Amino acid sequence: MKNSLGYWLAIFLALPSCLWAEEKPLVVASASIFADMAENIGGGLLDVRSIVPIGGDPHIYDPTPGDAQLVAEASLILKNGLTFEGWLNELIENSGTRAMVKTITEGITPIESIKYKNSTDPHAWMDARLGLIYIENIKKALVELDPDNADIFEYNYQIYRQQLEALDEKIAAAVLSVPEQQRVLITSHDAFRYYGKRYGIQVEAILGTSTDAEARTSDIMRLNQIIQAQKVPAVFIETTVNPKLLEQIASDNKVSVGGQLYSDSIGDKDSPAPTYLKMLEYNTNTVVAALSRPVEEGGVKNPRSTAGTFILYGLLGLLLVGGFLLVARKVNGV
Repeated sequence: MKNSLGYWLAIFLALPSCLWAEEKPLVVASASIFADMAENIGGGLLDVRSIVPIGGDPHIYDPTPGDAQLVAEASLILKNGLTFEGWLNELIENSGTRAMVKTITEGITPIESIKYKNSTDPHAWMDARLGLIYIENIKKALVELDPDNADIFEYNYQIYRQQLEALDEKIAAAVLSVPEQQRVLITSHDAFRYYGKRYGIQVEAILGTSTDAEARTSDIMRLNQIIQAQKVPAVFIETTVNPKLLEQIASDNKVSVGGQLYSDSIGDKDSPAPTYLKMLEYNTNTVVAALSRPVEEGGVKNPRSTAGTFILYGLLGLLLVGGFLLVARKVNGV
């Protein structure tokens, strides 16, 4: 009979085991790059989420009530610090969360701003060697949060570390293939300073280390001069920054836009940069391909050489006309 005790007991035991599974600890990262790092080390044992959605700009992000609820429910919060998420401390305070808060750039010597006192460049993850410090700090935080799974976190971390070390070597070798004079990376905002320092690329940008700034005429003039003087074949836009101004600079200097780089966010699952590792690899492949082009292909023109070309063509034209007149006179017996 369907109303028998045995029948209902069988139904009860057949219910999905996930209904009785213990809820996973909630780990909240400020941005998608750090969430991806935590997911690689967590190995599915944690519920990892990012406050700023993929494609969002952490510099100017405006938290929502849903973000406050997410932070309130978190067991662990991972933040970059170094002036990256200026809104995060207030969000944590207002949420009333009891979560552990870990700064994952601990142990990194930041690059100090040349223009602004007591300001640092937060984009340390762009250097794969510094990325090793990020993932070690995250591993330690996960072990502290869930010591019962420490062995699994350590195992995943070691594999991840080997992948990142191999990628660091691959990036360094790829950049060396670019002609030295053309190793100039021009972007919308100054997110690649650590990348340039590690891999030997001169880095220039319209905006500073934060996108929450306005471009100055002097910055635009400086970039124009660099492009012309060093015959830079391409400039690069970013996925989280409005590209219009940099596209105009490219047009004015008759150089190409070498591609779109990922800086403050990874891409979605259908993009070429859905993870931190793939982001660094894709950025490098894009930069190397564009900067390795012959200067002529990039379209950089020297105003003096262009004027000289017109003069040369003019002289040749006069000589041809003169020669034609001379032949005509001889034919006519003049």
